[in-house]
Amino acid sequence: MEDTAVRVRGLTKRYGDVQAVGGIDLDIRAGEVFAILGPNGAGKSTTVEIMEGHRTRDAGEVSVLGVDPGRPTRAWRSRIGIVLQTADDVAEATVRETVRHFAGYYPGAKDPDEVIEQVGLMEKADQRIRKLSGGQRRRVDVALGVIGDPELLFLDEPTTGFDPEARRRFWELIEGLARDGTTIVLTTHYLDEAEALADRVAVVAGGRIVAEGEPKTLGGRATAKALVSWSDAGERRSLETDTPTRTVLELTHRFDGEVPGLAVTRPTLEDVYLRLIETPAGSSSVRASTDSPR
Repeated sequence: MEDTAVRVRGLTKRYGDVQAVGGIDLDIRAGEVFAILGPNGAGKSTTVEIMEGHRTRDAGEVSVLGVDPGRPTRAWRSRIGIVLQTADDVAEATVRETVRHFAGYYPGAKDPDEVIEQVGLMEKADQRIRKLSGGQRRRVDVALGVIGDPELLFLDEPTTGFDPEARRRFWELIEGLARDGTTIVLTTHYLDEAEALADRVAVVAGGRIVAEGEPKTLGGRATAKALVSWSDAGERRSLETDTPTRTVLELTHRFDGEVPGLAVTRPTLEDVYLRLIETPAGSSSVRASTDSPR
């Protein structure tokens, strides 16, 4: 369909006796930022690599920009951009030389200096890549991924090694690309990154999608019970409730005004994610008691 950039049905992939992907169905709309989350070994990287045309599938149907990535064409490749988790570079070339070189591969490439500025490397434009820090090399990878002005951009852990300021600048770059209509498929271990950038997310575990939706509603997050917590005689108490306002009012009457250490929270994206991937016992996920405020 015209409004679907990626369509996947019944995708499976095995490595010997190990089933990496066990029947994934997925639709990614044109122009949206879609994040794929999951622990190492869950199958998310294999799924994305199949979409990129870098890995073959055992079964299922995959359409990316209307083309089967298992039978890619040169024209199709010019329409996508890829930022791999690890990438080789030309260590003796400068940043500007490298970006200009890659621009020559695309019929409608963006201005190299503009891209270098977007990824925050203008001050290092004439620096040899071998002299860059790990985070700065990662920014070169991002520049090479977007230089072709792609319709669809795959980002595999793109901000690994970025400092907080560089991450925020990268987020602004992605938001700008999305506003211009670029479809973006993002894999990341930073849940705040997924929440800040993604229109929708899918959580992959055991080779299957276990949840899909907007970050604010994933896994019933929007309708989950609130956790009201407070201090009482030096002890921390908490209550899960569907009516946090009523609970806070009861506590206010009980304490005759200010409630010591009062906090009202709902599950974070991290809380929901850890539950969805079946976090082992003893993790740091929030667990509420069932104490009554009375």
